Amino acid sequence: MNIGFIGIGAMGAGIVRNFLKAGHQVAIWDRFQEPMNELAELGAHVAASPVEAAQDAIVFSMLAHDDAIQDTLIDRGWLRGVNKPLLHVNMATISVRYARKLTELHAAAGIEYVGSPVFGRPDAAAARTLNLIVGGTKSAVERLTPLFDAISSKAWHVGEEPFQANLVKLAGNMMIASAIEAMAEATALGTAHGVDRNVMLDVYLEALFPCAVYRGYGSFIRKREYEPVGFKLPLGSKDIRLALEAGESARVPLPLAGVVRDSLLQALANGYEQSDWSSLAEASYMRAGLGPNE
Repeated sequence: MNIGFIGIGAMGAGIVRNFLKAGHQVAIWDRFQEPMNELAELGAHVAASPVEAAQDAIVFSMLAHDDAIQDTLIDRGWLRGVNKPLLHVNMATISVRYARKLTELHAAAGIEYVGSPVFGRPDAAAARTLNLIVGGTKSAVERLTPLFDAISSKAWHVGEEPFQANLVKLAGNMMIASAIEAMAEATALGTAHGVDRNVMLDVYLEALFPCAVYRGYGSFIRKREYEPVGFKLPLGSKDIRLALEAGESARVPLPLAGVVRDSLLQALANGYEQSDWSSLAEASYMRAGLGPNE
């Protein structure tokens, strides 16, 4: 298929590589030239603008947040300038409120719209092991299935409305952050009582939570080192804030999310802005009065 892709970060680059490996023709656009040059060497066509990247019938986008989408696509008249018919697959993690707005804007412009945020880090994008959370009509999802198969291990169709995919993604990130917080608090407690943090994590990750999230983020906590960065702390903070916003809009209390938000803010205030979001664990160690080598 001929498709477009707008927004080439670490995640987007891995996804585009897999589209190319599967034999698809991909037109790409990003505000930075370097990542596009690397993909051009693999066969991608570098578009001059987001509109040019959407000249075929299907376009994917993976921009950082609500404001980036608004600035890059909406405010610049992208909806008016693209060829139609068009199916737009938005892979960004955005607010439920803005996802609803985008659905309305696309419908008014005569453009089919699907929400498809992802679970997985850049290494998963490169390895084609992402899990896609998909909100949209059944017919659109069926049409996209060959493309989803090229970039993921599974696409989970969670509802007919695009915003439902964003809600599931935000709630999932809230759960991941809560897992990081739980491991940090438990190991801070053990450390304060003289128990080796590594022994505790061995027990928890083998006997209680032998799954990818706990093992993956447990490895950061084990070393108290938060690189390589797969998902920066400010982005994690943004997602928890958006989960709380969604809860407030539906009058659903999210007390755990409030705790995690405060830990994220404490980590940000203490200089972890460029670190992986698992560095929110450091807030537990700070509260316990534990130094960096403890």
